[in-house]
Amino acid sequence: MRMRRFIRIGKPILSVTDMNKFSTQTSPSVSLTILAIGLATAASLTNIGCRSKSDPAPAANETQSEAEQEVFVPQAYEATGEELLAARLDPEEASAGWIRLFDGYTLFGWEIAGNANWQVEDQTITADQGDICLINTSIPWQDYELSLEFNADEKSNSGVFLRTPIQVDDPAVECYEVNIAGVDHPFTTGSLVDRQKVSKDAPEQTFGEWRKMLIRIEGNRVQVSLDGVLVTDYTDPEPEGLPAGRIGLQHNSGRIAFRNIRLRPLGLESLLDEELSAWKPFPNMDAEYTVTQEGAMKVQGGIGQIETKDVFDDFVLLAEYKLAKPEINSGIFFRCIPGDTMMGYECQLNDGMNNGLPLKPSDCGTGGIFRHQDARVIAATEDDWSTVVLAVQGAKMAAWVNGVQVSNWQDDRQADENPRKGKRTDAGTIMIQGHDETTELELRQIQITP
Repeated sequence: MRMRRFIRIGKPILSVTDMNKFSTQTSPSVSLTILAIGLATAASLTNIGCRSKSDPAPAANETQSEAEQEVFVPQAYEATGEELLAARLDPEEASAGWIRLFDGYTLFGWEIAGNANWQVEDQTITADQGDICLINTSIPWQDYELSLEFNADEKSNSGVFLRTPIQVDDPAVECYEVNIAGVDHPFTTGSLVDRQKVSKDAPEQTFGEWRKMLIRIEGNRVQVSLDGVLVTDYTDPEPEGLPAGRIGLQHNSGRIAFRNIRLRPLGLESLLDEELSAWKPFPNMDAEYTVTQEGAMKVQGGIGQIETKDVFDDFVLLAEYKLAKPEINSGIFFRCIPGDTMMGYECQLNDGMNNGLPLKPSDCGTGGIFRHQDARVIAATEDDWSTVVLAVQGAKMAAWVNGVQVSNWQDDRQADENPRKGKRTDAGTIMIQGHDETTELELRQIQITP
């Protein structure tokens, strides 16, 4: 069911679907305008939301009536093509799977889950007013490394929420909360709230300066490092830990700012070998699928497709690709009907631009979800290898090219076995397309984790 969410006393905040329509229709030649996404329900403006059990409840005289509360309306942000291209990661980082969750200029790929003044300021995500709430990634994640920098003042109480729902009542049960708080808090910075406190050799608490946090979450183990020192190493009693969930940044009290937010998915396994043993080519089609001396899959010669023998529903896929020319057309199809002809969602591979403008893809653009959402920028490296990371979870799908997020789409159509006709969340094959006789593509790594 398609849900719209509104603030009871103000004008509606954009839903995910609204955001997707806006981003696909807006492709100015000079700058791309992105609106901050809000998912605030009326209840979230009056309830404690993501307050943890360790936080004191507000006194009765602190509670404001709904009419007295200030409503923070999501802002619009602009990013030029030059700014987005400057946010690309270096080839080694991108090849290893690292992506930026925050491009430094917009809140593309984020959802605000409450009434706080989340905003972009000096290439940071920051908040210092409003309700206790999260700003979340639109895509849920399971196993990953997360690197970020944060700047908190002495009054700050914030945190980084892992595998979290949009709103949290009890972080000891619903998510893993890596706290950001002073020495007067029972769980100081780097601790997992209501689960484990930092080690005794944790770096001294500092305020008003940038600090680095590195988090590794895999299965039921969560590790947190502060400024290069491992301070928390927690194993959940549940063997598999919590299921996939969003990554959330919290505003609780004081001012908090985050920047350089990067993620690398873990558990990726290769789908390439010399025999293409994980793949099944379709007969009676023109395209040829071969393996080069360097171990890359090469696609050329006309219309064709090759699909995986295994099927995948929710997954993260990493691929390095190179097109003979920017306008070469191909695609990574997913959740395909096994054995059928190109019946799946398509993550486009095409680096063509209109009038040479990166914000104007000529044919959806690499990382765009074909027929649904164009890539917001052509972020490929011309005449060289580029990296695509595709994340698919339920009805949500997003792609990054060379570390920059280029698409963020949610399928709100009625369910259908065929993704060309409606929403498919059932498992399907991964398929590499040969589009026409001009197709000439190499893929030197294709890795996936379900």
